[in-house]
Amino acid sequence: MSTGALERGTRAAERPAGGLNRRQVHGLAACYFVASFAALGLPPYLTGILPALGDREGRWAGLLYVVPTVFSALGAPLWGRLADRFGRKRLLLRAQLGLAVSFLLAGAADSLPAFTAALVLQGFLGGTFAATNGYLGAALRGADLSRALTLMQGSARASLVAAPVLVGALSPWLSPHRQYLLMAVLPLAAAVLLAFLPEPGQPARTAAADGPPGAAPERRPLRLLYAFEFAFVFATIVSFPYLIALVEQHLPGVSGTVAGVLFALPHLVYLLTAGRVHRLFHHRPRTGLFAAFALVGLGLAGHGAAHTLPAFVLARTVLGAGLTLGLVCLSVLAAAAAEGRPPGRMFGTLELVSKGGAVAAGAVAAAVNGAFGPTAPVLTGTAAAALAALLVLLTRWSPR
Repeated sequence: MSTGALERGTRAAERPAGGLNRRQVHGLAACYFVASFAALGLPPYLTGILPALGDREGRWAGLLYVVPTVFSALGAPLWGRLADRFGRKRLLLRAQLGLAVSFLLAGAADSLPAFTAALVLQGFLGGTFAATNGYLGAALRGADLSRALTLMQGSARASLVAAPVLVGALSPWLSPHRQYLLMAVLPLAAAVLLAFLPEPGQPARTAAADGPPGAAPERRPLRLLYAFEFAFVFATIVSFPYLIALVEQHLPGVSGTVAGVLFALPHLVYLLTAGRVHRLFHHRPRTGLFAAFALVGLGLAGHGAAHTLPAFVLARTVLGAGLTLGLVCLSVLAAAAAEGRPPGRMFGTLELVSKGGAVAAGAVAAAVNGAFGPTAPVLTGTAAAALAALLVLLTRWSPR
């Protein structure tokens, strides 16, 4: 993927004191990429999967779309605490194997209740992103950690772009439902690769750690990090569920391919620019986060006013710039907040907050779309981003 600039950024992790070298960090990113394929690529095809399971009109697709997210959020803090107690590598392996088991059950399900149970298990037993971040947080510090977290986001974006395309390409030969069985191989392969990685050790504390040894970290910066994470996820995701409907309304006759490219465009912006953005904003994440919310709000507002293809491309590109800035700066802030804290618990709670923002965004998007049409979700995201930008501007805080 085009986040190759991040490869140069991970050179500092070659130091033994960092706990993981560059190759190991990239191996983790590859494991997360392949494990995300089914989780991100198959849900868009739920409306085609459910009729064979008894839901002829696919009415349960919207609810089942968020079921893994909800149970992943509920399970993340528990798995994070267990990782701090029993070992991060062990719990990361558990997450990959949990995904494999749930995919096998989903692919073999022959009824709607059985398929729903498999999705519940996928959410609760999975949680690979939080587990991966907890693993990294135990091994890296400061800039090394924030670069690695940015790389993990790049893996997620690449999978989000590529997975639906691959699933669609395989559909003429293997139904999306049965592709769950095939996709179970991917987290199994990731688990095999992870087995060769070390249990992360604790690197030397950086000069960024404030306060005397043994001092308890302040809670306020962590709460602000959670608030900004929730607001950012909400503001960006609230436009996702009904974007295709909005594009079709504003651009009558547009092809499905063009609509899909417009959907993927912000994620492509991330893949192309995340490494450079990290270098530019690593020492000023608060400024970057304010700019991120401002750009997200501006980009979403542009969606409502766009009635030509170039206008939509511009709006999606601006949104992509905000998405990139926000994800990178939140990674920098999370890396700073992890200093002196149990990483499994912190990243597990952060995952809970993030998934909570996604679920809230989906629920609000459904409500406002039903009441006011497909323009309403993007305007809701604009308002949320504007309020969050104001909060960043008015709040004086240091993440450490």
